[in-house]
Amino acid sequence: MQKDNIDDLFQKLEDSFDLESPAHGHQQRFLERLNAQQEVKTLSTKNRTWWKPLSVAASIAILCTITFSIYNSQPSLEEQVAEISPEVSRTEFYFANLIEKQVNELKNESTPETKKIVDDTMVQLKKLETNYTKLEQDLINGGNSKLILSAMITNFQTRIDLLQDVLNTIESIKNLKNYDNAKTTI
Repeated sequence: MQKDNIDDLFQKLEDSFDLESPAHGHQQRFLERLNAQQEVKTLSTKNRTWWKPLSVAASIAILCTITFSIYNSQPSLEEQVAEISPEVSRTEFYFANLIEKQVNELKNESTPETKKIVDDTMVQLKKLETNYTKLEQDLINGGNSKLILSAMITNFQTRIDLLQDVLNTIESIKNLKNYDNAKTTI
């Protein structure tokens, strides 16, 4: 049945077939175009082959740079101090925890009446921290270590004393306010 369809198709299209031969030089022009296309494909393929090794080399260079920078980075100030004096590191940890607790307590006690004193205390603590960082740097640079260690401990004690005094002052302000409130309600 299918053969009959094909035969019918050829009979219908019999007069419409192009039976003329191509113009002179057609084959030569066709081959020139074909060769030109192949040259373009070859050039673009050659250009692409350089990108793969180049990108791999760039990736390896970046990876090596990152690895080198990680392993050769300078230790932090705290790490350098811990190398010089491990006792300072342990003492600093103890005092820092104690100060952090008192700072949190101070912030919790902040009210509109005590806001100014709390803010002033935070500024003073920041100055003391800056001084402590300078002392750490002096210790690393090789200053008189006994004198600097003593100054570092004094700095911590000053911060703790400051926080304790401010907390006591805030407690006094609260008691005074409660006393005034109790006096006026009678």
